[in-house]
Amino acid sequence: MIEKKSVVQPKQSKFYLNDAILGYLLVAPALLCIIAIALYPVLNTFKLSLYYMKLQLIGMTHFIGFQNYISLFNDPRFRSASINTVIFTIVSVSLELVIGMIMALLMNKKFKGTGLVRAAILIPWAIPTIVSALMWKFIYNDQFGLLNDILLRMGIINSYKAWLGSPSLAMGSAIFADVWKTAPFMALLLLAGLQNISYEFYEAAKVDGAGSIRRFFSITLPLLKPTILVALIFRTLDAFRVFDLIFVMTGGGPGNSTETLTIYAYKTLFRNLDFGIGSAIAVVIFIFVFVFAMIYIRLLDKSILE
Repeated sequence: MIEKKSVVQPKQSKFYLNDAILGYLLVAPALLCIIAIALYPVLNTFKLSLYYMKLQLIGMTHFIGFQNYISLFNDPRFRSASINTVIFTIVSVSLELVIGMIMALLMNKKFKGTGLVRAAILIPWAIPTIVSALMWKFIYNDQFGLLNDILLRMGIINSYKAWLGSPSLAMGSAIFADVWKTAPFMALLLLAGLQNISYEFYEAAKVDGAGSIRRFFSITLPLLKPTILVALIFRTLDAFRVFDLIFVMTGGGPGNSTETLTIYAYKTLFRNLDFGIGSAIAVVIFIFVFVFAMIYIRLLDKSILE
């Protein structure tokens, strides 16, 4: 008769922690740092937005509730800045996605001089934004700018254009400079996604007789969807908060035609010293960014589950 050996279960320690509690404990230090660094400034800014606070009028600070927000939404300049911000974000991010995709597909190809092409494509992204903005400001100059000189020699224009001095041209000029600067970043993110797609899918599609366009829409685009959403999250949030590029190139002018919400907030806070209205603008920017981020994250989760 064979004896059954009993398996001795290890005695559970009274200090045993399940995975969920352990996970929370490990995340707690980082979470506390985020609360201290990020949450406190947001809450303090919201608090300031509920007060009438102008530094020129010392001793006149008092609580006014949501009056700053009411004044803000009735302000034509705020509405104009909001529209400018949305236009800049949608147009620049859309162009960067298309151009970045073309760049990524080119960099993903294997041909002689691939390394040189990749380096050349990524150079604009490596240039600091302030330097890039100053460079484009000189290129667009209406007196000695390179762009006017080239277009005049080619016969495209009859006289020098004030690219940054005309309300109808300034926003488009700023968007073009932003696309030139950040499309390589979009390309870099998309390239990482392309390199994770197995070449076997393309080989199987070729055997089935699928052309390059069909392979792109049937294989590349669906498999690249999570990467595209991640790239859009980064660029949309970055473009919506644009400040340095426009501030250096136009300062929000001419006639507030390129003034975005961040430029408007800066002028209100640090030029007019109106901390109440300025803080209200900052809170509105935070809400917009938070909503955009949540929408993109939901879409990203659905795309990963698919």
